[in-house]
Amino acid sequence: MERNDSRRILRLESGKVRSVQRGVVQEFSLKLFVNGRELATLIASPHQLNFLVTGFFRTHGFVDTLNDILALGTCAEFGLARVRIKKEVSERFSPILTSGCGTGIAFDQQNLSGRQRAPAFPSYAPAALFGLMRELARRAESYRAHGGIHSSAVGDGRGLLLYAEDIGRHNTFDRIAGEALFRGIDLRGKLLATSGRVSTEMAAKAARLGIGLIVSRTSPTDQAIRLCEEAGITLVGYLRGESFEVYCRPEGLELAAPAEKIPGVTGVILAGGESRRMGCDKALLPIDGALFIDHVYARLATLFDEVLIVTNSPEFYRELPCRKVPDLYPGKGVLAGIHAGLCSASREKIFVAACDMPFLSAATIRRLCLEKEQGDVVIPCSGLGMEPLHALYDKSCRPAMEAALDAGEKRIVSFFPQVRVHEVPAEVFQDCDPAGRSFCNINTPQEYFDLRDREREADNTADAPGQGATVSGPAVPTRHRT
Repeated sequence: MERNDSRRILRLESGKVRSVQRGVVQEFSLKLFVNGRELATLIASPHQLNFLVTGFFRTHGFVDTLNDILALGTCAEFGLARVRIKKEVSERFSPILTSGCGTGIAFDQQNLSGRQRAPAFPSYAPAALFGLMRELARRAESYRAHGGIHSSAVGDGRGLLLYAEDIGRHNTFDRIAGEALFRGIDLRGKLLATSGRVSTEMAAKAARLGIGLIVSRTSPTDQAIRLCEEAGITLVGYLRGESFEVYCRPEGLELAAPAEKIPGVTGVILAGGESRRMGCDKALLPIDGALFIDHVYARLATLFDEVLIVTNSPEFYRELPCRKVPDLYPGKGVLAGIHAGLCSASREKIFVAACDMPFLSAATIRRLCLEKEQGDVVIPCSGLGMEPLHALYDKSCRPAMEAALDAGEKRIVSFFPQVRVHEVPAEVFQDCDPAGRSFCNINTPQEYFDLRDREREADNTADAPGQGATVSGPAVPTRHRT
């Protein structure tokens, strides 16, 4: 049967309609017969059906090894798979429709609870989770091309071992389980990363495979957390940028004691710009496996007890667990955003960062905060001058800011003559961030594409034998308007 993976569509853009070629996700129905009996119909992607079918029977407890399969045949043309297995399948087996996308199927999740974490299971460093999720994002070419594809990967803490993609996130588990049998890869204690939500069905499949840790970019369900806790699986969700949340079994992670937060300062992310030059919301641009704003929030959350996002579109950032506050002077630019952050912060001082600065350095910010009592505005200097969107502001600045805003001023520096400004010279930060990447922001599509190319080259260098990852100089040495 012929299947097209692209078609001509009409796109409305900037008020104009044009015809473009658009990739589409293929949806495929596969009817399963086991020992002569029709068992279920899978809705999946039409590739490597032998891995999918074998993994499906494995994750549902019908087979444990390839020797348990007496015969296996798949026919993509008619959407059929016929399997003979050693185990007798009870006539009382009935499928349960689950919350998996594409409608997942589960049969029996009994005898999974009470499995204790095996002593031989490794504990993973956070860097292993971040690395596997970045690799998963790089591999998910179909998702970037036309959307709608989920992906999963298995790693051992040193690198990626298996990768699978499908329209159903539950199917990606089955594909990995099947390929692991064919390739003789032991999944016990391994690290499993997935692009989608972790449901009970997926947790049960992971438990059957002996997975030691599951990590997702989004959330698990309450019942999945319960099952992972009982099955001895470490469950990690909301991995964004350099942060994640541990829902159960933290002993599966090598977690260092958290660094002390910076007292008396609120972290403020400015996400209210119009992005005229970029043409889209810069905060939502992807880089290095996460969105720009994910990277900024993750960095500030490790440094400050309170983090705020100043935005007039809070719905765009609902997944970030912090307060979102609007401008009090709408349409008055970045100065109004800093003012809104000062008014909403519970601390006397705020550290301000723009949403398009994904390379913030914790060491640089900590060094800057050592100077926080030296002025009402404490601002670092780089080779390009003052950096007002990587600076500290005291609540005592509010009257001067409001006077400037009432006078129609939008430039950040417009109120500086009325307050104490302490400039911190560039050489102070030389040891913290010699390339000055912490001050870099992205303003135009070309700057963004150049950044992606530069980061991709750095990744390729890191992957080459005997090479280390290096990035020469700032990502993009551009400046916000002040």
